[in-house]
Amino acid sequence: MMNLTAMLAENCTKSAVLFNSKKRILEYIAELAHQQLPEMSEYSILEALMTREKLGSTGIGGGIAIPHGKLKCVTQPVLVFVVSKEAIPFDAIDNQPVDIFCAILIPEEQCQAHLSTLAGIAKLLSQKELTKKIRHAQTNQELYQLLVDYSAVDANK
Repeated sequence: MMNLTAMLAENCTKSAVLFNSKKRILEYIAELAHQQLPEMSEYSILEALMTREKLGSTGIGGGIAIPHGKLKCVTQPVLVFVVSKEAIPFDAIDNQPVDIFCAILIPEEQCQAHLSTLAGIAKLLSQKELTKKIRHAQTNQELYQLLVDYSAVDANK
């Protein structure tokens, strides 16, 4: 099983943010990812995420979205985990608004690895007990710790 912790930086884990549109939350995700990928502009990160959304929403249902994009010149996948205080309309497959966003930016040539990362995250977030805790995390630190703990448990299965 994948190790989320290796891809997730604490400064890219945010709880209780307030945005009211799909575009704004994606801009915020691009902003955070840019801190991890200073060589990529926020604009090119946002563009990669938007390009993917145009193919169909990455809202997988149950209030969860896994926005993702492929980037040239990136060597390491980067994960941005954001929880919105209020759910945002995101054209998800179940038409429910989304409040948990786990964004992945992946090196262009690692598409295969990318699929297993997506599957791993979807599996992790299918645990109702975890998503409940994610939604209740009061601080960024608490959210980060929760994800680290859960992905460690998962990795040891």
